[in-house]
Amino acid sequence: MLSSIRTATKSRALFAGSQGLKAFASQKLGKCGKLDGQSSVNESFRRPMSGKSFNVPPSAEFVARVSGIATMCKLPFQETADGLDAAFIGVPIDTGTSNRPGARFGPRHIRAESAMIRAYCGWTRAAPYESIKVADIGDINVNLFDLKDTCKKIREAYHKIVATGCIPLTLGGDHTIAYPILQAVAERHGPVGLIHVDAHADTSDMILGEKIGHGTPFRRCVDEGLLDCKRVAQIGLRGSGYSPDNYEWSRAQGFRVVEAVECWHKSLVPLMEEVRSQMGSGPVYLSFDIDSLDPAFAPGTGTPEIAGLTPIQGLEIIRGCRGLNLVGCDLVEVSPPYDTTGNTALLGANLLFEMMCVLPKVKYY
Repeated sequence: MLSSIRTATKSRALFAGSQGLKAFASQKLGKCGKLDGQSSVNESFRRPMSGKSFNVPPSAEFVARVSGIATMCKLPFQETADGLDAAFIGVPIDTGTSNRPGARFGPRHIRAESAMIRAYCGWTRAAPYESIKVADIGDINVNLFDLKDTCKKIREAYHKIVATGCIPLTLGGDHTIAYPILQAVAERHGPVGLIHVDAHADTSDMILGEKIGHGTPFRRCVDEGLLDCKRVAQIGLRGSGYSPDNYEWSRAQGFRVVEAVECWHKSLVPLMEEVRSQMGSGPVYLSFDIDSLDPAFAPGTGTPEIAGLTPIQGLEIIRGCRGLNLVGCDLVEVSPPYDTTGNTALLGANLLFEMMCVLPKVKYY
C-alpha cells in the first residue's frame, strides 16, 4: 500500500517548523513508507531539541491521505492511554437520541475526514505534535442495546484513561456520553468547570420516563456534584421549548447562559475573555455539540435548530479556551447519514484538532 511512495528529496521539508523537525524531514522515505532508521512513518521519534518522543502523523506531501487505516489525524493507534499526554477516543452510540439517529457512525466518519488535517494550526501557529504525545486509542466497546450498561462501560474506561494523566479528546456519539465521562473526570479532578457549546441546554430531568439520555447529561452531573456550577457557561442555546423560559433551571444553578441570539453578527472573542475569567485556574471540561452550529453548516446532526453559530464562532470559542486548565474535551452528535457531503464530519474533525491545539503544554510559534 505504501510501497509506491518514492524517496523524498533532502531539499524538501516534511514538516515546517523547528530544526528538530527539519532534521527529521531530511531523512529519506524508503520501502513501505519507512524512514531511514525508523520503523514507520507515523511512529514516534526523538527530537534533538527536547530529548522526548512524540507521535507525528505522516505528511500528505509523501503519504497519500487516502491510504492506511483511518485513525484521527492519521496518528498512530495505541491500545491504552499509557504514556500519552492526550488521546482521541471514539464513543459510537446514538442510543440516547430523541430524534434522528446515526451518531453511532460519527467517530468513524470524523476519523476519515481528519485525514485532511495537517500538523500545524495555520493561524494560531500551534504545534501540538512538537509539544505533547498524542495517539488514537480506538473506541469504547459500547452496548447498543442497553444505555445504562453503556454508561457504565464509558465511566470505567475513562476512569482508566484519566488515571494515567492523559487528557481525553472524545469523538461522539450522542451527548449522553458527557455524563459518564464527567463522572470519571470529576473523580480525578473534583468538580470541574464546564464550557458547554450547544443548541440545547441538556438539563432535562426526565424524557419519556428515563433519566439518562442525550437531553439530560448535565442535570445528572449537577445531581451528583460533578460540576462547579459557578464555573459553567452554556453558549449557543436556542430553539423552541417546553416552557416559556427554557433555561430557567440553568440560571438557577448559577450557570452563565449565552443564547444564540446574543451571538448573532458578532465576534465571540470578547465573550471568551469573560468566560476565561469565569473559569479561573481550576479544571475545565469542554463539551461541544455540533448542533450548536447552524444546520446550513452542519446538517448532519440529530436535533438541528435554525439560526445557530457559524464555524468561525466555533473556532473563536475553542481558541478562546487557550490558557485554561482543560482536563477533557468532546465533540458530539455528528450524524453522517444526514450529510452525504461529509462536511459535518469534516467540521467535527477540525474542531477536535483545534481542541488539541489549546490543551495545556502545547507549543505556539
